[in-house]
Amino acid sequence: MAEISSLAQAVAELVRDGDTVALEGFTHLIPVAAGQEIIRQRRRDLTLVRMTPDIVYDQMIGAGCARKLIFSWGGNPGVGSLHRFRDAVQHAWPVPLEIEEHSHAGMANRYVAGASGLPFAVLRGYVGTDLPAVTDTIKSITCPFTGQELTAVPALNPDVSVIHAQRADRRGNVQLWGLLGVQKEAVLAAKRSLVTVEEIVDELTPMPGAIVLPAWAVTAVAEVPGGAHPSYAQGYSERDNDYYAAWDAIGRDREAFARWLDDTVYTATPGSLV
Repeated sequence: MAEISSLAQAVAELVRDGDTVALEGFTHLIPVAAGQEIIRQRRRDLTLVRMTPDIVYDQMIGAGCARKLIFSWGGNPGVGSLHRFRDAVQHAWPVPLEIEEHSHAGMANRYVAGASGLPFAVLRGYVGTDLPAVTDTIKSITCPFTGQELTAVPALNPDVSVIHAQRADRRGNVQLWGLLGVQKEAVLAAKRSLVTVEEIVDELTPMPGAIVLPAWAVTAVAEVPGGAHPSYAQGYSERDNDYYAAWDAIGRDREAFARWLDDTVYTATPGSLV
């Protein structure tokens, strides 16, 4: 059953050096506060997994948390590149970063396989791309029934998956709605899971299109209002487009980034930019 915890306590207990860690959320409900808490606790040697790594992973990579990134797209949405990510790949700063690149469909199927207890997933994908030549975890497979050539990718089973949601009840059942990605699959595939929420309520009221993660599938829940900022949480907050635009200049410069870490992660209020 899920334990109701503080964010700092949950990260301290669940995220360990050397872990494979997935922070999921697609444009919406991105667990930024949790990512910054992982930075604050100076976790190292992590394999970071995410379908669409954006600025939260740029921050974690720049802070030296990661040794490897498993992903399918990376960028500052609507703005441009991730400069801390680029610096790590091109110049090994602050530490070298290994990358394992997949397609969106490949990553989604890997989570589904992990959540289903299967060793791998099979899909029609990667045809016409160079990814199979550079990514060892993409293999050709022959259908035993039709002889058709398909693609196999291994299951993803993170040590810990972290997501953000709108609310949870006091028993640890989690409710989220709006634009969803693979949050459900990432949680079910993981050995441990942390869900940050906008609020903890006595009872979850029905919402159109909502999904509920039962308390037995979640390790810890932490109430973190605004925990998705600068992404948005439908029904609670809007996307902070100015933050994404301002991040470009901060991420481009090592000294500016170091100042940002000191001023807004290590010594200041989580979630602020300057």
